Amino acid sequence: MDPLLAGDLAALPELLQATRDYATRLLAGLGERPVARTPEAPSPATLPAHGVGAAGALDLFDKRWAPGFSASAGPRYLGFVTGGATPASLAGDWLTGALDQNGSNRSGSTAADLEDETAGWLRDMFGLGDGFTGAFVSGATMSNVVGLAIAREWLGEQLGVSIAQQGVGALGEVTVLSGTPHSSTVKALAMLGIGRDALRLVPTLPDREAVDVAALEAALRDLGGRPAIVVANAGTVNTVDFDDLRAIAALRSEYPFWLHTDAAFGAFAALSPEHAHLVDGLDASDSVCVDLHKWLNVPYDSAVQFTRRRDLQVRVFQNAASYLGEPGPRPDHVHLTPENSRRLRALAAWFTLTAYGTEGHREIVRRDIAAAHRLGARLAALPGVRLLSPVRLNVVCFTFPGDVAAAVRAIADAGEAFLTPTVYRGVPGLRAAFSNWRTTEADVDRVVETLREHLA
Repeated sequence: MDPLLAGDLAALPELLQATRDYATRLLAGLGERPVARTPEAPSPATLPAHGVGAAGALDLFDKRWAPGFSASAGPRYLGFVTGGATPASLAGDWLTGALDQNGSNRSGSTAADLEDETAGWLRDMFGLGDGFTGAFVSGATMSNVVGLAIAREWLGEQLGVSIAQQGVGALGEVTVLSGTPHSSTVKALAMLGIGRDALRLVPTLPDREAVDVAALEAALRDLGGRPAIVVANAGTVNTVDFDDLRAIAALRSEYPFWLHTDAAFGAFAALSPEHAHLVDGLDASDSVCVDLHKWLNVPYDSAVQFTRRRDLQVRVFQNAASYLGEPGPRPDHVHLTPENSRRLRALAAWFTLTAYGTEGHREIVRRDIAAAHRLGARLAALPGVRLLSPVRLNVVCFTFPGDVAAAVRAIADAGEAFLTPTVYRGVPGLRAAFSNWRTTEADVDRVVETLREHLA
């Protein structure tokens, strides 16, 4: 054995303790760490021929790379929709690496059963019925890929062909309808061979990102009975708008379509009694995307894909090899997602759900929603600042006179907060997304003061 490797094995308890202490120091300073300054990257190093051991690597990381890492796990990182990692989920994630289970099959481990249990808990949390099954994937993009791949196979079923066997060319023309699809949906269509041009944007309601259901019905009617895919949105990126899922699902009595709902973070509205009505009808979907490293606050990368048609899911993703079993009533996860080898992402989610339960996560969601409303109210009182939409859930979208790009840089370089730019209905602006378990009213007030200074 390499002497450095042997030495690290012999000193493993001390090494893990040193790593634990280092991580504790990082997390203890997270609230005051510069949130997302634009750092100057170190000059590239050459591949080491002779290593320095794990302790040396930790020291080198601390000096060379750690100073440039963002505080994205902290309370004032409001860019994109980024959660943090609850203490329990972090513990689960560390054990995921320590146990190093390949969750792709059920041979010799209960890891796959833990994933099934966790997916079932999440299904119940979001109000989906027993007809749904879930599998873990890397993020919302891959969840949308899986859901739309199943939808693609359903289209083939309607036309009497198997896309998994014959290829997407057997479908002919495909139509995908959506009001305000997330960019990952468009990416998924390209990856699946359906193509970006298959997407037809349907008009939305006035001053809304929610689809006009009457316009959607007209678009379906124009297809003359040809089956289609409808992508509904439960929480759009800019304004967290929600399609009327129940009304959309009701259209299936007249028109054949697969209903895929992108509820990447909007599904968590189900945890807030005041906002649960926004996801009414989510259980009427055929497939649902939920991103867990957003509002569940588990470490990257983690999402779940739910569907009613596991049989079609297996048909798409089945991996046939002599050393793999045939998919039965409880198929190995290798037959359910694009990955063959896959880390046990479910363990971090299992830990945080076990540790804090539905009530603990409901408190996080409600506190983040309150923080968004607090920021929205305070921004609306600032001279020149204008909200571009009502604060519906956890995102504040606003504009102001001046250079948006320059403001983004100035806010980031101040180190107090991080927001991302956007364009809403042709108007450049900023969006602040709240989904971190640490965020408090005091953090909101610090963000307001930073914005007051840099939006002037």
